[in-house]
Amino acid sequence: MRIISGSRKGHKLAEFGGQSIRPTTDRVKESIFNLIQNFVPAAVTLDLFGGSGALTFEALSRGAERGVCVDISPDSIDVINKNAESLKFDNLTVVRADALSFIKNTKQKFSIIFLDPPYNKGFISPVINGITEHGLLAEDGIIVLESDFPDEHGEFDGLKIIKQKKYGRSYVTIYQRG
Repeated sequence: MRIISGSRKGHKLAEFGGQSIRPTTDRVKESIFNLIQNFVPAAVTLDLFGGSGALTFEALSRGAERGVCVDISPDSIDVINKNAESLKFDNLTVVRADALSFIKNTKQKFSIIFLDPPYNKGFISPVINGITEHGLLAEDGIIVLESDFPDEHGEFDGLKIIKQKKYGRSYVTIYQRG
């Protein structure tokens, strides 16, 4: 995994050992950022299933104003912090929490919310509904969802699908308030 574009282009990211984590591939990450490139400059981002922080670091490298990475796993938090240290970003907040608790307890608004939850575990509906119910999405903000083929990637109340692409078994769906 590496940073694809921007101020930290080419920087290699620390990864996880073993097979318990499914990182977004560079190919899919590049496709995501091609789809959302106009939303990134000066964005405030939230990554609710942070993993390695790759999506947040890519956004920061491309000009996002600041980012928040949330993950419940201590291993993920360690990798995110290791990557943040090597990238020298001072506009990043790392939070160890589960996604639903963070949603219920934050008062922040975000212009881009990245969701790449563990596949087929039932996280998508409760998390997206929580985001809309608690008003986490800024007025022109977007949610970027990476989901598996059998996982949900359809309509949600208060959101419209503005883009959707399929990459192998993965779907990338971009939602906007509407």
